[in-house]
Amino acid sequence: MALIVQKYGGSSVGTVERIQAVAERVLKTQLAGNSVVVVVSAMGKTTDGLVKLAQEISKNPSRREMDMLLATGEQVSIAVVSMALQELGQAAISMTGAQVGIVTEAEHSRARILHIETERLQRHINEGKVVVVAGFQGVSSTEELEITTLGRGGSDTSAVALAAALGADFCEIYTDVPGILTTDPRLVPQAQLMDEINCDEMLELASLGAKVLHPRAVEIAKNYGVPLVVRSSWTDAPGTWVTTPKPIGRELINLELARPVEDVEFDTDQARIALLRVPDKPGVAARLFGEIARQEVDVDLIIQSIHEGNSNDIAFTVMTPILKKAEAVAAAISPALRSHPGKSEEAEVLIEQNIAKVSIVGAGMIGRPGVAAKMFITLANAGVNIQMISTSEVKVSCVINSIDCDKAVKALRIAFELPTSSTSPLPPSSPPPHSSPSPVRGVALDMNQARLAIRHVPDRPGMAAKLFGLLAEYNVSVDMIIQSQRCHVINGIPTRDIAFTIARMDAESTQYMLQKAASEYGWGEVVLDSEIAKVSIVGAGMVGQPGVAAKMFEALAEHQINIQMIATSEIKISCVVEKDAGVKALQVIHEAFELAGVDSSYPKS
Repeated sequence: MALIVQKYGGSSVGTVERIQAVAERVLKTQLAGNSVVVVVSAMGKTTDGLVKLAQEISKNPSRREMDMLLATGEQVSIAVVSMALQELGQAAISMTGAQVGIVTEAEHSRARILHIETERLQRHINEGKVVVVAGFQGVSSTEELEITTLGRGGSDTSAVALAAALGADFCEIYTDVPGILTTDPRLVPQAQLMDEINCDEMLELASLGAKVLHPRAVEIAKNYGVPLVVRSSWTDAPGTWVTTPKPIGRELINLELARPVEDVEFDTDQARIALLRVPDKPGVAARLFGEIARQEVDVDLIIQSIHEGNSNDIAFTVMTPILKKAEAVAAAISPALRSHPGKSEEAEVLIEQNIAKVSIVGAGMIGRPGVAAKMFITLANAGVNIQMISTSEVKVSCVINSIDCDKAVKALRIAFELPTSSTSPLPPSSPPPHSSPSPVRGVALDMNQARLAIRHVPDRPGMAAKLFGLLAEYNVSVDMIIQSQRCHVINGIPTRDIAFTIARMDAESTQYMLQKAASEYGWGEVVLDSEIAKVSIVGAGMVGQPGVAAKMFEALAEHQINIQMIATSEIKISCVVEKDAGVKALQVIHEAFELAGVDSSYPKS
């Protein structure tokens, strides 16, 4: 007999008929010999209606009262689902987040789960009852026992956390789509269902806007080894399994506030190649990395800075043994990458060998702007200058001088409270076995980002720490981070530009804050661009596949879509393009990797 947690979203319980269908599905699972815990969201658009009601009463309602109000939506759902089960002859009991023992931090509207007191819940399960739990809510750990809500995606988070606390065999997320698709089917009707996807891939896709699962839920599943399956509420199709690594014996205390960084990795066998002053126009990255792929040169990190005038810089890292081959490719193609055709000016090739890549790794970084800032501050305090930065949802990597590698690793291990007696070199770059024929599993589009570029940031240890520490103070979450390769000497001080993307809703206030801080920190103008989109490919099979980046860039170039920024991690490549080109970029990349099958095609522009 299995213990199964099932979560049903608002559309799944939006009407009487749908509630009855949910009850029948739950009963069928219970009669098969399983124990079932059900987590439900508020019915249909109930939450939207409650928010609208609050706004009609008050322009600025308190977060505490909003939690009191919004928590009522799920209470309606649990009561009627329990009634529907009882009508079918199945013993059932409804329980709020507080009653089921979901204890959170005392933070209204965005609380994180500390632990779950499962004794009462387990007693009802042992009595053969189906327990129907209100998702999205809990109770604070303070004496006042305040009702709290978990924020967007809170019901997903509740369900996976309950599965972890109960040691459930698996957690089923029922929704209005058949599972996890290769991209948004509203933008690409040919999007295909995936049979399975691993946690790291799902974390990246979820954080990039794939709304079928919330990143916090995936984080808990990864940390506690909870198998997940995303299925349709309307059919019996198998859906998509999210595979998880074996659990590492984490304590269930501070469930969502546990140590965000699990390891520090390093690689001293790297070299960097930078091409300065390449033309800022479609096709340049495609041409460069197309030739690199043809020469079978495997590239690790790729960074394209923001443009300066009509040119920008592209840098990439390779393993030292193939540096000569990569250098030859870059040198051979640089004459063709002229900013001004017909003139002798050509891209300058810079080579640096004595570098290392140091990375912090962990699923607990999601939505915590202080983690990256802490890494940068730690490196600054150790006197380590950062030359390149690459970020993802599960890893932040910095390229540094190789002579600083040992002290950087030691300092990071101390800062993140990891054992200092052992070190973890980066694992060898070999693609993991996968059932998918494509190294790319999914393509995502984020149309809700803006880019801030800070000109002339002094190039010395500690500047990234100060900048991102300041952003963390203001609780600003940063996505892509790019540090330019080109150096300008201003009043005798070497400087570089730093650009990063953030949520568009935070952009203007962040620009104002950074501009106010410019005189104190010594940087120049802060430039805001809100008319951008970020398109990304994700796939664990990209490791050791040098042609993947080239294929992405070529697809964009073929449709005259200019790449404004590039940032990569081991399993993700992201490009910033013009906002108006975002949907087209998503479509042509999805087609290029044949994620909808070889017969699909989109109109050529």
